[in-house]
Amino acid sequence: MGSGQTEGVATCLARPMSPDISVDLVVIGLGPGGEHLASEAAKAGLSVVGVDERLVGGECPYYGCVPSKMAIRAANTLAEARRVGTLAGAAEVAPDWGTVFTRIRDEATDDWDDRVAVERLEKAGVRFVRGHGRLAGPGVVEVAGTRYAAARGVVLNTGTTPTAPPVDGLSDSPYWTNRDALATAHLPASMVVVGGGAIGVELAQAFARFGTRVTLVEAAPRILAAEEPEAADVVAGALTADGIQLLAGASLDRVRHAEGQFTLAVTDAVGTGVELRADRVLVAAGRRPNITEVGLDTVGLDPGAPAVDTDERMRAGERLWAIGDITGKGAFTHMSMYQAGVALRDILGRDGQAAEYHAVPRVTYTDPEVGSVGMTEEQAREAGLDVAVGCAALSASTRGWIHGPGGDGLIKLVEDRGAGHLVGATSVGPMGGEVLAMLATAVHARVPTATLEAMPLAYPTFTRAVETALADLAD
Repeated sequence: MGSGQTEGVATCLARPMSPDISVDLVVIGLGPGGEHLASEAAKAGLSVVGVDERLVGGECPYYGCVPSKMAIRAANTLAEARRVGTLAGAAEVAPDWGTVFTRIRDEATDDWDDRVAVERLEKAGVRFVRGHGRLAGPGVVEVAGTRYAAARGVVLNTGTTPTAPPVDGLSDSPYWTNRDALATAHLPASMVVVGGGAIGVELAQAFARFGTRVTLVEAAPRILAAEEPEAADVVAGALTADGIQLLAGASLDRVRHAEGQFTLAVTDAVGTGVELRADRVLVAAGRRPNITEVGLDTVGLDPGAPAVDTDERMRAGERLWAIGDITGKGAFTHMSMYQAGVALRDILGRDGQAAEYHAVPRVTYTDPEVGSVGMTEEQAREAGLDVAVGCAALSASTRGWIHGPGGDGLIKLVEDRGAGHLVGATSVGPMGGEVLAMLATAVHARVPTATLEAMPLAYPTFTRAVETALADLAD
């Protein structure tokens, strides 16, 4: 946990049990995918034990997806209000983070208490055990000295934990992670964000729009390094317009904290030393899988591996399945839920589609949003495909022109010319994640490019820019 934030957990520990309790299935880790799988398996008639030492529901509803999007929604409302002068007259804006904090505390997290989630799980028929679950051999789990022998097997869904780079003085300082940032009742006057991935840029922009002076430090040559460079450029422009100082291609050399202030020594992209001072430092520089302490060695797997390898049915070993972040297929709630469905069908002996990862969608909820699916242009070329690329500026579309301020964005399509279908796509704009849906369908189903070109697209929508990008493919 971050600085001083305590999880309010439901007091529903399982009663003491005799060793070697026989059940059908044990699920270790009750984030979205684990909770869903455990509940559905119980509804299907299996005796299921769900184990978690933290809040049922995982990172997403308490410290991730849900509270961050509440903060982003509020911050974007402020940004829209500031555009009134250009579009609709005049408006006064007075940011109040307390309103956001109250909504996160009361509506999203129940004051960081999982009682409702535990009750939902138990109502589905799952026996819940609060504690650290650890494998003790194939099909066997130990929790606080009690052993559960699972006839069907065990599902691992243990998630990830924020990590911090090995920077002199950082580990000794009271830095924040996303957990602290989204549970704070008061925003700092100044902040340095370490890490320019999705979490870092989302929170940097949200806090800046509420009045925090933000500097973002990223080691890679650009922010959003996993995305298309054109998308990163658009977002970088938006962050700069929000007053954020961007230091990409920079190294964080030293961190000191004294008398309530952070001092950071940074070397920028051209080798110049920069000293930064801030009230808070938010570290958003990656996450590590929680697999070192779950007994993987007792089932012949390497606890030091970067992820748990699985087959197309999410099998990781004898009577063992793994889902979610620990599989290395994308640290997204929707991926955990998708894999949970695949694993559940296998556990229940039901037919169904095996796991596929050629069309995994993702969205960075900056303003503008960045929605992506499949391969980037660089990845497609590295894979040896015969690549065609089509691009269209959102501002060149009728809807983008109508939208005006805040309407920057683009569509980028990556086609395998030999196969005649898209293998990747990026949608940047006010509704980039929503426009992505049709592109994700096209990549997932391998819809022929010719079919997409023949589709009528509603006018005037942001989606019409896809038609322009398709035309650019042929040029």
